Amino acid sequence: MIFLCWFRPSRQEEKACINKSGVFNYDSRYKGATAKPVFNLKQDRELSDSGFLVNHARIFVGSGLETYEKGKSALQDWRHFSLNWAFVDSKTRIQSGVKFCVCAKAVLPWLLMPLEVVYVDESKNSKNALASYSFGSGTLQGHLLAGEECFSITMDEKKDVWYEIVSFSKPANFLSVIGYPYVLLRQKRFARDSTLAMQKYLSADIAP
Repeated sequence: MIFLCWFRPSRQEEKACINKSGVFNYDSRYKGATAKPVFNLKQDRELSDSGFLVNHARIFVGSGLETYEKGKSALQDWRHFSLNWAFVDSKTRIQSGVKFCVCAKAVLPWLLMPLEVVYVDESKNSKNALASYSFGSGTLQGHLLAGEECFSITMDEKKDVWYEIVSFSKPANFLSVIGYPYVLLRQKRFARDSTLAMQKYLSADIAP
């Protein structure tokens, strides 16, 4: 089962995709794994032996509490998906159990890829960061890939603010198996475009 659309998907088409998507398409023992430190995730032999590849991108987006709060709001408004070739409905609530659809332009059709928010985490004054906000989403049946992705905004002890993407994935159906090199390139492109979009957004209009 793959969800395709020849034109930019409407909200009705996104809703139809979500309603047909079903349950998670990866093993429940890996549910929430992206909440681990990225170093531990990369060293997880069980994960790699199961065929999953870990992807990681991190970029400095500014300094101070105002930048952090703006970054948190940006994630909640899905601005990290405000791309000309990929988007998520900005009205989607970031709350555990909420299903949503990532719409991405392929060579010809649009792909509709269903996911569900697995966890949302916010902490302040932790050992390694003054503040951190993150959420992880797992792929559902009908997604090209099987796995999980986490987006986070963090302010460290130096008050530097970082935007980070961590994911693990593997092909979920015949189409992604055949086109896996292309899928990996699209993942890298998303990481690049999303980090640059967040950096640009958070560097603008910050009050002195």
